[in-house]
Amino acid sequence: MTLPSLRLKANAERRLRAGHLWVYSNEVDVAATPLSLFAAGDQAILEMSNGKPLGIVAISPQNLICARLISRDVKHMLDKSLLVHRINVALSLRERLFDKPFYRLVYGDSDLLPGLVVDRFGDYLVVQMASATMEHHKHHLIEALVQVVKPAGILLKNDSSARDAEGLPRYVDSAYGQVPEWVALEENGVKFEAPVQGGQKTGWFYDHRMNRARLAPYVKGKRVLDLFSYIGGWGVQAAAFGASEVMCVDGSALALDGVERNAALNGVADKLACVEGDVFEALKELKAAEERFDVIVADPPAFIKRKKDLKNGEAAYRRLNEAAMRLLNKDGILVSASCSMHLPEDDLQNILLQSARHLDRHIQLLERGGQGPDHPVHPAIHETRYIKSLTCRILPN
Repeated sequence: MTLPSLRLKANAERRLRAGHLWVYSNEVDVAATPLSLFAAGDQAILEMSNGKPLGIVAISPQNLICARLISRDVKHMLDKSLLVHRINVALSLRERLFDKPFYRLVYGDSDLLPGLVVDRFGDYLVVQMASATMEHHKHHLIEALVQVVKPAGILLKNDSSARDAEGLPRYVDSAYGQVPEWVALEENGVKFEAPVQGGQKTGWFYDHRMNRARLAPYVKGKRVLDLFSYIGGWGVQAAAFGASEVMCVDGSALALDGVERNAALNGVADKLACVEGDVFEALKELKAAEERFDVIVADPPAFIKRKKDLKNGEAAYRRLNEAAMRLLNKDGILVSASCSMHLPEDDLQNILLQSARHLDRHIQLLERGGQGPDHPVHPAIHETRYIKSLTCRILPN
């Protein structure tokens, strides 16, 4: 198959040759190769201004990021063969890292499969496709996953807003076999079931695995508060690690059903209490009731989804962490996390310092954490590094 060309302006290739994978629309020589000639999902040979090929790209002509490098070898376009190869390479890393099949199998650009996320839950795979090119090769992708992983079922969880920019419909569908509503997984020796059909994202957040493991020395015999608990990733593990009591707060009844389900799975139901409702309102009520905790985990959804949300998002992180600090005992531990890609770790650290000083408390930063190695960071693409987790000790001044 002969692919069309997408030509760059003079010197626009420097960033790509240095390792980046994205092409911006203002870098394209639209006089030579108009973007209007392409449809979302097309593949093309990316060329320097002198016509020298740089590789094969997936096209998104209506977006600011109008193309993403799939391969630097023009002989290897996206097809079943390339998908099998890339998935095998991704699998080899995860099997080296983990002794059980519970992990993020494919992490988009970092695994050279832009627009694709695959989470593995033992015999089941949950797939999210955010690019038209991946959508167009959906059948090749399913065949490749079946060949490499041999799963019992594959769920396409394509209900993300990220698909809107590509003009793709949102849907959830079993593409291979039958995937149950709840699937089993294990993390840090703790058993869980995740609602892959109706839960958030793929049903589970493997990205905080290593950060949750760090809870163990801090929670034994302690009273713990888990804010934005979802199905108990932090809270149930805290209980399993020896906490005396854990309170989980979330706005979703489904999520809290998951907390109770997962607590029972691990024999810690007697330690868990659930509060359904707005987290900020719950914090006010706990303060008014003079409740106190030894350890608080604040792991909210992304308060900053776009750069224009930065100011309001930073204020929300400040409000959340300050309210959490007010509920800590004199020598308390706060685990403050953020999944907002637009919030640098240093900014979160400054927010924690400001919050502590406003309350006339002394803060010690004990541990820093990021996303687990099944979410590898592409060093040229800072957007692939999004998870921050800061474990802090909050003391009287």
